[in-house]
Parts: sequence; C-alpha cells; structure tokens
Amino acid sequence: RGVLDLYISDHPLECEGCPADSHCELQDMAAEVGITETSYGPNREMHRPCPQDTSNPYFAFNPELCIVCSRCVRACDEVQGTFALTIQSRGFDSKVSASQDEPFMESECVSCGACVESCPTGAIIEKSIIALGQPDQATKTTCAYCGVGCTFKAETQGEGADVEVIRMAPDRDGHANHGHACIKGRFAYGYTTHQDRVTKPMIRKSIKDPWREVSWDEAIGYAAGELKRIQAQYGKYSVGGITSSRCTNEETFLVQKLVRAAFGNNNVDTCARVCHSPTGYGLKHTLGESAGTQEFDSVMKSDVIMVIGANPTDGHPVFASQMKRRLRQGAKLIIIDPRQIALVRAPHIEADYHLQLKPGTNVALMNSIAHVVVTEGLAHGDYITDRCESESWEKWKAFVADPKNSPEAMEAVTGVPAMAVRGAARLYGSAPNGAIYYGLGVTEHSQGTTMVMAIANLAIATRYLGRVGVGVNPLRGQNNVEG
Repeated sequence: RGVLDLYISDHPLECEGCPADSHCELQDMAAEVGITETSYGPNREMHRPCPQDTSNPYFAFNPELCIVCSRCVRACDEVQGTFALTIQSRGFDSKVSASQDEPFMESECVSCGACVESCPTGAIIEKSIIALGQPDQATKTTCAYCGVGCTFKAETQGEGADVEVIRMAPDRDGHANHGHACIKGRFAYGYTTHQDRVTKPMIRKSIKDPWREVSWDEAIGYAAGELKRIQAQYGKYSVGGITSSRCTNEETFLVQKLVRAAFGNNNVDTCARVCHSPTGYGLKHTLGESAGTQEFDSVMKSDVIMVIGANPTDGHPVFASQMKRRLRQGAKLIIIDPRQIALVRAPHIEADYHLQLKPGTNVALMNSIAHVVVTEGLAHGDYITDRCESESWEKWKAFVADPKNSPEAMEAVTGVPAMAVRGAARLYGSAPNGAIYYGLGVTEHSQGTTMVMAIANLAIATRYLGRVGVGVNPLRGQNNVEG
C-alpha cells in the first residue's frame, strides 16, 4: 500500500481520457487496496509536464504516465535482448530513456513491442489504441509471417464488414512465443484494411480486360467452367493446384482432393517443395521422419548451438530472442555462413566460431567436421550401435575418416582455416547438449538434400537426438511448411 501511494503521488488516478483506462494494472491494484488518491498532499513535486515521444510509427511514450517500474527495460534486455532502453539518472530524476536519451525511432529499438506488452500503465501504448480506443473483442490466431508460428490475439472493434483490427497482442500462453512478438507480427497488419485489398470476387476474360465485380455464385461458376474448358481443349493434365505453406493442413487436403477427384490428375503441390523437400527427403532417409526433432523451447537446454545458413534475428526474430537469452546464460555458438549475420557479434553475445565458407561448399565443410568427430573419438559407438544399421554406419565412418575429407584437405575447397574447423568440431562434439539450427542457406541449394543428410548423420554420431536441448532443427519460411 505504501509503494502504491508513492506511485500515485506522481501518477494520479485521473483515468478518464487515459487510453489505458480500465486496462491499467496500477488502476486495478489501487482499487484492490482501496486507494483513490495519494496521501502526500497537493503541493508535492511531480514529473509534469513532460513532452511525449511519438517518433515511433507504431507506439507512443508518455513520460507523465510512467511510474519508472523498469518493466520495459527488463523486457527489452531479458526478453528481446536488444538493450535499447535504460533508466537514466537516479532518485526523483530517474526516467526511462531510449539509448542515450534519444527518441525511440533514433535509438537501437527494433519495434518488437516488448515494452508495450510489459507496461502496466499505458505510458508506452499503441497509437492505434490512442486513436481508436480499446478493442471490444479478441480472436486467437497464428502469425503467418515466418516459421515460428507465434500465437496472437487479434483485438478488434465492430461487427461483420465493419470490423477493424485495433491491435495484434501476442498471446502469453503461446507455446512458440510466450507473449513475445516481432515488428511484423505485432504491427504489420495494415493489409487487413488496406484500400488495395480485394474483398469481393472479380473476374475478367482476358488479362487485357479490366476486373469486374461479380457475385460469388458467378465467380465460382466461371472458374469451374474455364477449368473444364481448358481440360476439354488441352487434356486432363493441363490444370493443377498449388497451395501456400500459410494454409492449414485441412485447406491443403481439400485442394489435393479437388485436383485428384475433380480434375482427375495428380498435379498438386505446395510451395514447401522449394524450401522443405530437401529436409523432407534428407531426414526421412536418415532419421525416419521428415520433421524437425525439437520444439523451440528446447534451445533453452542447449550447451552448444550451431546455426547453418540462417539469419534468425532477421528471419525468425522471436526464436532468435529466445536463442540469445540462452547464449547470454553461457551457451556456446558456432555460425556456419558466408555472411556476417547479426548473431556473430551482438550485445552480450559473440560467436565462438564463425566459419565463413565459400558458397557451394556446405557438404565439404560438414564432412570435415564429421572427420574430426570420428577420428578424435567424439562419436558415441554404443548410442550408434543401438540405433543405426551397422553396415551403413561403418561405411559412413570410413568415408568421413578418409584423409581427403580432413579439415586440412578441405581448407582449399571451403576457404575455412583447418584449425577453426577442428575447434568448432571439438566444441560441438564434446558438449553435453548440442543443437543444430539451419535455414534456407542449406535447403534452397543444389546440394540441399545431401547437406541435410550430412547434418543428420553428424547429430546421430554425436548422440544429439532424442532429448531436450539437442536435435536437428530446420527454420522454416512460413508458419505451416512442415505441416
């Protein structure tokens, strides 16, 4: 009660007109303990007036509503890992500051919204709520921007055709994101009400003709008629269907049923063919299943993390935040990538090894790592004997142990110093828990399938399968690639 009284002395409960009214933790806690006004009197010193920071296009910061609880600072540090916020000065002069007392937009802030999610008073709040008010309903959904598959609550106002998205709030019970989000998932939803969005069916008979709005019955009938006409003219194999990896399994199932049952052919596919088929084939023929082996939370038990051909901070930001959290706790990091991605050196993070291989030498480098594992006794024979075909294991072991696959022999091919390869292999092979995460730099490649099989073989040899903290983990491009 005493602490709340101090807070309210600088943040009076003048809630009418506040964008966070009825959605304010300070307001709720004050009501819980029965405080309606401060006991410190009308002549107390206050942090008013203070200029607002509206530089960020998605949210505003009003220092007058801030109680300097440090939640936003901790969220930026501990959840997001950007370290863009700090508490500047001390005592009564303490205030939340972006970088070196800069506007949010000029600071290191990446607009992930972790500060917005953590603020208990509305001092940092979405501009959409300031302009439109609080939402009156919420619908749980899955973000489709990348392969993490974050759970969100789409908070809206209105009904039917007049519904409007007020904000996208990350679900704190989401298994993939645990209440965190990135700039795209949290704020890039303007397409839902954009003037260019097509909301009614349209047809045209030629690409030179303008689009014409029609009823659903006419559009469906026209599409079906044209498909039948094309098949009659060019044969039943002249049409097919392809689905997006943002579709659900049920939607994709219906499309293949349409193609096979109605079109009478097997011309059906999904865009996952481009990015996932090397993983599907490679893992199926090594591990027996075409799926990644771990859930995202598994990384929090990893001791050594190997990232191959992926840039998680850009491509999978929410998972990257979780990975960085584990790295700050002491996990080691090996990056295999021609690029100097952000994870090579970030706040409180530095890769132990960055193997900058020449493009196109993925398999050669992986074989040289496997060479070190096998020839230096880092492979686990009992684990392998219990799980693998002995003839295949002996054949693979002999192949990678050949001197022509040694780091020294492969240095001229890959461009990676032999000692760096040996050091990375020893670090990975001797860890209690080693995990590999790879992206499109592995799979969208002429040797993608072979590389996936090389990754799986390395994980088997080092017994990094079948428990939390290990595994072979593809980072997908969309939310239902694996499905």
